Amino acid sequence: MIGIPVGLIAANATEWVVHKYLLHNQGKKKGSFWGFHFHEHHKEVRKASFRDPYYERSLWGWNPQTKEVVALSGLLLTQLPLFPIAPFYVGTVAYCGWNYYRKHKRAHMDPEWAREHLPWHYDHHMGPNQDANWCVTRPWFDHIMGTREPYLGTEREARDRASRAKRPPPVTATPPAP
Repeated sequence: MIGIPVGLIAANATEWVVHKYLLHNQGKKKGSFWGFHFHEHHKEVRKASFRDPYYERSLWGWNPQTKEVVALSGLLLTQLPLFPIAPFYVGTVAYCGWNYYRKHKRAHMDPEWAREHLPWHYDHHMGPNQDANWCVTRPWFDHIMGTREPYLGTEREARDRASRAKRPPPVTATPPAP
């Protein structure tokens, strides 16, 4: 049973490390496999006030969300050999991967839900510093690593929202058909 809290902690640490070092550090490099995150996902989310139209597409095409599922599946595959000796840990890690995708997708399809339930992730995308707030499901490792920077509910966020409300509706890229 110790595998459950260990799996929760390991999954949150992995969210932080992968987001910071792969999705951003490597992802900012043009041509990198991880570039989808910064050059497609972040770009669309900033233009569309936190919505990501790619989540409306099928997972059968090769798009940012398919790559996200492939990466999550790959991470789980690295843990499967531990199943015979740590089934609760592996089960928890599998749950965390599914929960990550579910919450991340819902957040970018329903920004108001994200503002209420995942404010740290909203802060990551919409705040002035997109190189902070690395966690998606729970902000634990952002607090531990000192990378949690609140934005939602601040005066700056109120000014930014008012400014965005005055602009014409964004023209977001129509994701290519699968």
